[in-house]
Parts: sequence; C-alpha cells; structure tokens
Amino acid sequence: MLKIKEIRGPAWLTAAALTATLAGCSKLVVLNPAGDVAKQQGDLVVTATLLMLLIIVPVIFLTLLFAWKYRQSNTEAKYDPEWHHSTSLELVIWTVPLLIIIALGAITWISTHKLDPYRPLDRVSSTKALDPNVKPLEIQVVSLDWKWLFFYPEQGIATVNEVAAPVDRPIHFKLTSTHTMNAFYVPDLAGMIYTMPGMQTELNAVINKPGVYGGKSSHYSGAGFAGMTFNFHGLENGQFEQWVAQAKSEGKALTRDAYLDLAKPSERNPVERFGTVDEGLYNKVLNRCVEDGKMCMSQMMAIDAAGGQPHGKTSSVILPLDVCTSKDADRVVALLDEVAASGAVAQQ
Repeated sequence: MLKIKEIRGPAWLTAAALTATLAGCSKLVVLNPAGDVAKQQGDLVVTATLLMLLIIVPVIFLTLLFAWKYRQSNTEAKYDPEWHHSTSLELVIWTVPLLIIIALGAITWISTHKLDPYRPLDRVSSTKALDPNVKPLEIQVVSLDWKWLFFYPEQGIATVNEVAAPVDRPIHFKLTSTHTMNAFYVPDLAGMIYTMPGMQTELNAVINKPGVYGGKSSHYSGAGFAGMTFNFHGLENGQFEQWVAQAKSEGKALTRDAYLDLAKPSERNPVERFGTVDEGLYNKVLNRCVEDGKMCMSQMMAIDAAGGQPHGKTSSVILPLDVCTSKDADRVVALLDEVAASGAVAQQ
C-alpha cells in the first residue's frame, strides 16, 4: 500500500496541470471583448488593479523582507525596543495610499458617468468617431421564465434566444421582465443590466467585430436559470439585412395569444423567430396588461396622477369600484383628459 507522502507530490502536480489547462481554455472575455463599451470597462478594471498593486506589492514585499531580516537567527539585525516614530515613514504610509485613493476616486467618478448605460454613445471605438447621421438600432428585451425575447420595432420582427446587430452601429436596448427580476449580460458587448417587471432599464452599446458571442442571465432566477442563454450575432450590414429578411420570411406571427403561450415557464427553449409582431405588444408587456381585461400600469398611473377616484367623483367622472378592465380604463382616462383640458381652458 502506497504511503500518503509518496503520492502527495504527483497529486499536487496533476492538480496544478489540470488547473493550468482549464485556465488556458478561457480567453478572458472581460479583458479582451469585441465591443467598445466592454473594452472601456475592462480597461477600467486593469487600471484600478494596477493602482491598487502600487501599494499591495510593496507591502507584501516589505512584510517578507522584514520577516527575513529580523528573524530570530539573524543576530546582526539592529534591535531598538525604544523606537516609536519616524516622520518620513509616516509620510510615506499615509501619503501614498491617499494619492492612490484620490486617483481611484477620480477615475471611478469619470468612468461612472462616461459608461452610464443610459448615456448615448459618443464614439464607435477608440479609433472611430460616431457618425451623427447613424440612427441607433433599438432592441426591446424581455426576460421570461427561462428565456429571452427580443423585439425589433424598426424591422417589425422578434426572436427568442437569439439577437443580432450590425457591426459598428450603436445599439439601444430597452429591457423589462415578465415576472422575475433578472440580469442581461453579454460580456463582449457591455456590462450587466437588470430587468424588472413593470419597469424599463436601458443599455447603450456597440459591437466592433463580426462573430457569435455568448449572452446569459448573470443572476440566479429559478429552476431554468442554467439554460437561460442566447447567442449574440455581430454581423456586417448586408448580413444583418439577410438575417432580418430570413426572420420575416420564415418566422411566425407573435400575437398576444402567442406571447401568453411563450411566457409560460420552459427550460432550454430553442431559437424562435417571428416575422410579424402585434403592434404595441412590448409596451403591453412593460405595462403588464397583455392579458385581456387588465388595466395597463400607464393608465393606472394616469388616473392616480389626476387624483384617482375622489377626483373623478368631484369632476363628475363615475369610476366603477373595479376599474381593472381595458374598456373601463380607456373610458376613465378619456374622461379625465377631457376634465383636464376643460380646466386648462377655464384658467386661460
């Protein structure tokens, strides 16, 4: 029987070799992305790390140096039990970290505003300026259980678990969710952005290299979370037009009923394409009123902003006890608009 000491060495060598092999499989996407926004974020990580290493490396080095120099066996090391202060050393200990913190704070403050996901892009890449005549491609994103739905309002199509965009064209994402809070993340494109029911977040980004890039949900959201992935295709303009044409010719219709069926929980959903989309479907998803007979949140907020049910009564608008149908909501909003308009005329 082999002794533990005899197999410990080879076992550690094997583990180290396997670890190195696994590390070689990664291309460090965060530090080497294909999109300009993600590249700026990766550069920020590198810069912040190097600044912190300016203090971490010397501290580790000096710790090891002092431990070696003042070891018990070194009888030549100077022993001064009464030493308690050094102005020069105090200046170094406090000034250097303070300068690093100031530099980190300035870089973080500037980058936080410059890389704000809601902020429109001011460049395509570090070497290419933004053409003011180019309109950003709008993509509306909905996270479902457990799949991703993408609307293309300009092209009139929709896709499931597949998204594409032209190279070097700004992309304006608008994102929401059906039931569960989620996180949209394409490491090659930009940073993570949350999706929440009844709310809309935004993300501006651009892809600079053609290719197929992985996208995923970066936060746990339930049983099907592991399979909630999709492919992001960076395409040349001609290829993107072909992709859109193929979706229109081969895709089915995304109606309200089709969406309600799609919204049912499913795991590892295959790619689907829809050649036509019901008008205003994304806004109904955002306002949580896809189901028939359900008031949209925008209508509910309009009623609340006008004073709600008490205001309706004082304005001769009779609100039913349950205004939870689309028919009632439209009638109430129209009446409140009339009251507001008449009030504005009276003030003039």
